[in-house]
Amino acid sequence: MGWLRGNHGASDPAGIASQTVTGLEGGRVAGILSGVALLFSGFSLWDTSLKSADLRLFVSPVIQYSAPYQNSNFEMFALPVTLTNEGARTGTILSMELAVTDPRSNQTKRFYAADFGRWTMEKTRAGAYEPFAPISLSGRTSRTQTVLFYPRGEDEKPAELVRKTGPYGFKLSLELAEEGGKTARSSPSVTFDRDLRFYDARSFENGTLPLYAKDWRSSSNVPEK
Repeated sequence: MGWLRGNHGASDPAGIASQTVTGLEGGRVAGILSGVALLFSGFSLWDTSLKSADLRLFVSPVIQYSAPYQNSNFEMFALPVTLTNEGARTGTILSMELAVTDPRSNQTKRFYAADFGRWTMEKTRAGAYEPFAPISLSGRTSRTQTVLFYPRGEDEKPAELVRKTGPYGFKLSLELAEEGGKTARSSPSVTFDRDLRFYDARSFENGTLPLYAKDWRSSSNVPEK
């Protein structure tokens, strides 16, 4: 009987079955590992090259206000803004719109992004600002600018929205371009409040008045976790 046990091997049915099962299990594991590697490779390609532009905007805790001209509806808001693109593809901002609301009267006045830079009367008289132009953000990049917002035409009412100290409501909206130059159907926006704690029109002769966030934190359109 010993010689029979010694002949178990590749030609033995039990040995063949055992090797077959082992080979199948090894092939299955290798297939699963290959599939996982392929999934990771596909995700990496999407995340680094194919992911659509995903723009986030952040507004600083302190913004500036000026109304230097009498008998005019001109009011200026200066917003330090940081824009980031969390996607892989380039995102283009065609324009920015700011809606400001006085909660006491429930009146809203609309403004457009006109210039970049720090507002001063000296620079205003000299026309020394950089005009606003569409902003392109490559994937995984950011840009910080102080954006100056002016009323959308002489018919925009009320003539003087900011007349008293207290809170004011803001909504900043971005108009984005899709691939091919078309305007995107949905655009990011952020709503926030800023508080005017002191008002003196003489401040506008040379500078601006600050409005503060109550919590001293920036506002953004990033979802809260």
